[in-house]
Amino acid sequence: MPTLIDDFPVLTPVTDEDLSIALRAVIIHVPERWPQGELCRSERVPYPCRLARWGRATIEAAGFSEAQLTEGAPA
Repeated sequence: MPTLIDDFPVLTPVTDEDLSIALRAVIIHVPERWPQGELCRSERVPYPCRLARWGRATIEAAGFSEAQLTEGAPA
């Protein structure tokens, strides 16, 4: 039985839509320093959150690095 801390599954092959959503997740779910440590800016849970982990794993499964996808993207 899955628990709340299980990661989201990475479906393969990765579609263009999955890749787009994964990149958005990586951009939105970034670390932010708090007195308790690094928390996800979006969810306020310990970083990396499930969506950040899923986004990175999906990007990797598609054969890209995060840097390749964010290169040239507006800051």
